[in-house]
Amino acid sequence: MLARTISTYKKHKAIYFYGREITYQELGVQTGAFASRLQENGLVKGDRVAIMLPNCPQYVISYYGTLQAGGTVTQVNPMLVGQELQHILNDSGAETIVIYKPILPVLNQIIDQTSVKQVIQVSLGEQAAEDDLAVEFTEYLKQASKPPTPVDINPSEDVAVLQYTGGTTGRSKGAMLTHRNIVSNTLQAYEFFKDEITLGEERYLTVIPLFHVFGMTSGMNLSIFTGSMNILLPKFELEEVLQTIKDLQPTTFPGVPTMYVAITSHPKAEEYGLGSIRICNSGSAPMPGELLRSFEKKTGALILEGYGLSEASPITHCNPMFAERKPGSIGIGFPSTEYKVVDLSDGSKEVPYGENGELIIKGPQVMKGYWNMPDETANTLRDGWLYTGDIARMDEDGYVYIVDRKKDLIIASGYNVYPRDVEEVLYEHPAVQEAVVVGIPDAYRGETVKAVAVLKEGRQCTEEDMIAYCRENLAAYKVPRMVEFRDELPKTNVGKILRRKIREEIA
Repeated sequence: MLARTISTYKKHKAIYFYGREITYQELGVQTGAFASRLQENGLVKGDRVAIMLPNCPQYVISYYGTLQAGGTVTQVNPMLVGQELQHILNDSGAETIVIYKPILPVLNQIIDQTSVKQVIQVSLGEQAAEDDLAVEFTEYLKQASKPPTPVDINPSEDVAVLQYTGGTTGRSKGAMLTHRNIVSNTLQAYEFFKDEITLGEERYLTVIPLFHVFGMTSGMNLSIFTGSMNILLPKFELEEVLQTIKDLQPTTFPGVPTMYVAITSHPKAEEYGLGSIRICNSGSAPMPGELLRSFEKKTGALILEGYGLSEASPITHCNPMFAERKPGSIGIGFPSTEYKVVDLSDGSKEVPYGENGELIIKGPQVMKGYWNMPDETANTLRDGWLYTGDIARMDEDGYVYIVDRKKDLIIASGYNVYPRDVEEVLYEHPAVQEAVVVGIPDAYRGETVKAVAVLKEGRQCTEEDMIAYCRENLAAYKVPRMVEFRDELPKTNVGKILRRKIREEIA
């Protein structure tokens, strides 16, 4: 995919990173050098290479270089602590890791308990660490003495990426994404948005992490497939993001709801020329309707809410620009994607339109299975269908509405309470900036509803006022019995609110 783009757009800018520009031709040279060095150091087809970096050019080079060498990319969140990193390295069996220099101490704590033999450190302005094991990334590329040896790939069988799930339901699992899975999802995304894409001319603003499957496909692979310039930022700093939009005028911005919350809350957001962005893809977490409306009113940009999961490379659904957009829904299926909503009890019977059930999916982007976890694979992949674990309903037009995760369902006095229903109402309160709803044990009701909210700057609200507001807008059994106000909510690197962590803290 990269080679094809290089042949067509070799002089075009592929990456922009803090004033540094890399053309597609230069990216191809550096990717080839990385692949060659891996092979010279003994990497053979199927060997795993861990990448533990923030967004930067070295991420893209390592990713495509590993694939060119025949290896399997193991994506690692740079925020992991030693025990979590040790689990992924040992589970994947990675012998090579590309790591951001400031987090070398985390690796050094546990490296003796892993199979890692080769450490390649990336410095982004910091002085390279003096480390007997680690070689500096730039020096590593310089040592390449010949082009990489071509590797014969079976697209449907050979694993390109081990994408570790967040571990929200327990032990983190490695979703095996084949070359066919990843290329398919990139092509599906292009086909879905092709009327809005001018090949060779788009500018992507990628601040969602590349190690996250959403950033990998919507930020990196789609950008490369379309010959676009990818503006990389390593983390979401509001002022920096707004200034980057003003200076570089990106046309596409894949993001998550918390990013749109921050932009909407900025008092001078309109002054940063947000109108250059034609497509705002929102994924990774539900987009509250009130937030969508206020963002679009303030910026003029159009948010297209979509849906995906690590096990599907990740995108399966999105609201279209070529047909009706239905706020609150995740839209329709991507090309070549089948989907249905089945009963929650055994998952075999399709439920009628408008009724809640589990969303299941079939398509070329669905993973091969979980790495070394046959039982988990058999439970998730059944008769060719991916069971998502998400409760959803479908309307007669085929648009899907995610109601909640099966595991997040609150059963209070026998009633099913879906946290998203309550959260939608909370977001409509003029004082609320962010909110999350969880179920907590209750001796009488079994579970009861608790809301945790962050108020907008300068706004005030009491627990009593919020409960009274909810009583006016929700059925009695859905009304939170407790409301806690916080300065901030715990989030993942990609900005998804950690409902599980809030439940654990309350417990």
